[in-house]
Amino acid sequence: MENKDNPSNQQQINIELNEKEAEGIYSNLAIITHSPAEFIIDFTRVVPGLPKAKVHARIITTPQHAKMLLNALRDNIEKYEARFGEIKLEQQQNFGYANFDKEDKIN
Repeated sequence: MENKDNPSNQQQINIELNEKEAEGIYSNLAIITHSPAEFIIDFTRVVPGLPKAKVHARIITTPQHAKMLLNALRDNIEKYEARFGEIKLEQQQNFGYANFDKEDKIN
């Protein structure tokens, strides 16, 4: 029986990272919406004193990949906290990540 978890059975993918993408984009607010077929994550940056936030990057993915991303983030947060200590959330509010339904209006 073939072991699918064995790394030797997995395909290797070479990832190319261009200079512009390597710089990254800072985001302190993500807006997440979904339909039956996809999840959309808009990464924005809120600046104090400015009433508008511009979307700097949009990721569109399948529900399956969104759940895989959730699991990968959970795993990495657990590893981070095991090494550096608990990540404390200063305020218990929904700032930083927001969920919107189709009926919600986003300006």
